[in-house]
Amino acid sequence: MMQLRTLIFTSVVLPWILSSAAKDQYVEARTPKKDINLPDYGFLQDSDPAAAKADELPTCLLCVCLSGSVYCEEVNPEMSAVPALPKETAYLYARFNKITKIRNKDFADMATLRRIDLTGNLISEIEDGAFSKLPNLEELTLAENRLTKLPTLPTKLVSFNANFNRLKTQGVKATAFKKLTKLAYLYLGNNELTAVPQLPESLHAVDLHNNKISVITDETFCKGNTSYYIRGNLDQVRLDGNPVKLSEHPNSFICLHTLPVGWYN
Repeated sequence: MMQLRTLIFTSVVLPWILSSAAKDQYVEARTPKKDINLPDYGFLQDSDPAAAKADELPTCLLCVCLSGSVYCEEVNPEMSAVPALPKETAYLYARFNKITKIRNKDFADMATLRRIDLTGNLISEIEDGAFSKLPNLEELTLAENRLTKLPTLPTKLVSFNANFNRLKTQGVKATAFKKLTKLAYLYLGNNELTAVPQLPESLHAVDLHNNKISVITDETFCKGNTSYYIRGNLDQVRLDGNPVKLSEHPNSFICLHTLPVGWYN
């Protein structure tokens, strides 16, 4: 009799208990918890991307970040400031945006930067120390902006381009380029300069066309006190589009291998 009762319990009651437990477990698994804390990945909560400002978005979501290069060209929504850059950035191309000012903090601790191109923005102000702490910067392009003066430039620059700005002679320090002993290419065309700045011996090309330069001297490019001095590196000078009359300064280019290129009065 005991064996019969055990058999009935095993075959009838036990399966029902297991089934009920499984059912309860299934229902419990589907019951949502009231307090769920999701991780914050920094994405915008606003579903309308047009409502967000470029300055509030992660840089590599706005721009293309690829192997140390950051491309932020014609960013939409409009970019009005230099974005926060990845620490390993070596090349920055932020052309044709609405950047109005370069601040000291924009490139702070960016020792890896070698090239910065900010062509075609609305930059009218650069804080004096904005580029001075970039020990490896070789190329700086600020063309097509609204600058009236220049900040202190890094000493290892090889190429500097500030064509099509509003630079004035009083806004460019006398030694702004003189101490740049590696500078080979200097482009200052289409500005409002009234005098040629001091030029380093390392220069290969200098572009000063379409300014307001009316006078040059025997020491602007050469050394007027000696006829033996030859400026061996400088092989291209542009002064066309200035009111200066080169015929009145026959000894101003005696140390150069070639005369200035372009059309002159």
